[in-house]
Amino acid sequence: MSDLARPDRPLRPLRDLPRRLLARRRDPVVVQSVRSTGAAVVSYVVALRLSNEPAPLTAPLTALLVVQVTLYSTLTTGVRRVNSVVAGVLVAVGFSALVGLTWWSLGLVILASLVVGHLVRVDEFVPEVAISAMLVLGVTRVADTAWDRVLETLIGAVVGLAFNLLFAPPVWVEPAGRAIDDLAARMAALMTGMADELTGRTTVAEAATRLHEARRLDNDIAGVDAALRQAEDSLRLNPRVREGLLFRLVLRTGLDTLEICAVVLRVSARALTDLAKARTDEPLFSPPVTRALQDLFGHMALAVHSFSRLITAQVTTNAEEQEERLTRELGMAREARDRLAHLLLEQLRTEPGQWQLHGALLADVDRVLDELDVDKRSQRLMEELDRHSRLRHEGGTRLSRALRRGRRISGP
Repeated sequence: MSDLARPDRPLRPLRDLPRRLLARRRDPVVVQSVRSTGAAVVSYVVALRLSNEPAPLTAPLTALLVVQVTLYSTLTTGVRRVNSVVAGVLVAVGFSALVGLTWWSLGLVILASLVVGHLVRVDEFVPEVAISAMLVLGVTRVADTAWDRVLETLIGAVVGLAFNLLFAPPVWVEPAGRAIDDLAARMAALMTGMADELTGRTTVAEAATRLHEARRLDNDIAGVDAALRQAEDSLRLNPRVREGLLFRLVLRTGLDTLEICAVVLRVSARALTDLAKARTDEPLFSPPVTRALQDLFGHMALAVHSFSRLITAQVTTNAEEQEERLTRELGMAREARDRLAHLLLEQLRTEPGQWQLHGALLADVDRVLDELDVDKRSQRLMEELDRHSRLRHEGGTRLSRALRRGRRISGP
């Protein structure tokens, strides 16, 4: 009997389900889903006992929205959401005392609620102000319903905050690290592709394809930046992280470096495309120059890959190994760069018309190698740490001055 005909085959996924769930118990998505569900259920149970509404769904809805992916977002979101509901309720109570519910009064309520939402600066919860006002204005017992809605919102917000304080939210550093690694892998693949296409005669279409790939890196960087912002928020005010500032700065400065390299890589792809347009019937470079350039691009691709591993290794245990590998690849890339510069100089003696493109290509290579340099990266990281320390000190100094002024004002 084949495996497809065995009667126990459909049961295998069920038998493997506990093992798969156990393996994913630390996954940030799983942890966040469980936390959000638990907070919503608890807030609903509490609201059933404290609110007069038969189905107080505002409380679990608020808890579901307040329990965001990070503790920092939860605190800021909870305050803004409570402000938006209270503002909407006050607008509805004020209008109910003056006019009833008609088409024109509904329009005035919505307009006034949106304006008030912007005035109280609830950001993304501006529509919630209008929604709260409409829900309260549409019932007969406006006062009772209004304060019940405020109570349910407070219950949901408090339960959501309590869940993030008692059950620490997941840290999203690893997903951000994987996103940075993927970006570096795409950049390395682009460099390898640019080196491979130098063999033989490079057509304008092939060079333009690489240029479009380099331009698409901008969208990739935007996605990595979003993942990194989520990771940065997850490190703020998180009791599970002791060196959150260092982790944030390591990842952020690393992404800034990769972004600069992506821009330079796009310029290099543009230079090769222009060179392909100028040399439609012959290879872009002579065989010795082609081999030197391929060797250079190969070491640069490995250096970019090692750099991304070094960034993410700051939160693991193999940072020194990755730093040594990056230093070695950068050294070999600089040697290849010097050989390439010597060969290009000899070629320019017979073909002086291409000196601008050759010079631009070497300048781009120097910029990438300089950005990936280990010493420069350490210097940039120390500057960012000093800047944050200085800002924190200035903030503490301003707070101390305000407290001293308050004591002088309240003194005898």
